[in-house]
Amino acid sequence: MTPTTMTFFQRFEADILSGKKTITLRDDAEKYYAPNSVVTVSTFEEGREFCRLKIVSVEPVLFDALTGYHAEQENMTLAELRDVIQAIYPGIQQLFLVSYQLVDA
Repeated sequence: MTPTTMTFFQRFEADILSGKKTITLRDDAEKYYAPNSVVTVSTFEEGREFCRLKIVSVEPVLFDALTGYHAEQENMTLAELRDVIQAIYPGIQQLFLVSYQLVDA
């Protein structure tokens, strides 16, 4: 079944709403988003809905293959991106890059 919701940590909300953050990197459990589907987005901490996103693509990517381009789409440096991923998914190698567009806030 295609997911219809997605959560983000509150600290990413402003970047998503401003269009500065256009991808998210997720683990195997969240690889089932479908291109062209629209998901309702809420904060992980409070479950407060703040926008809807259209899924553009879902592609596998290895942690070691992350580049400055990925970091730019996340609105952070590559070092910051690697640190954030390791904090959320310690020791992970296989990630899924979910690209999205803001539909409405």
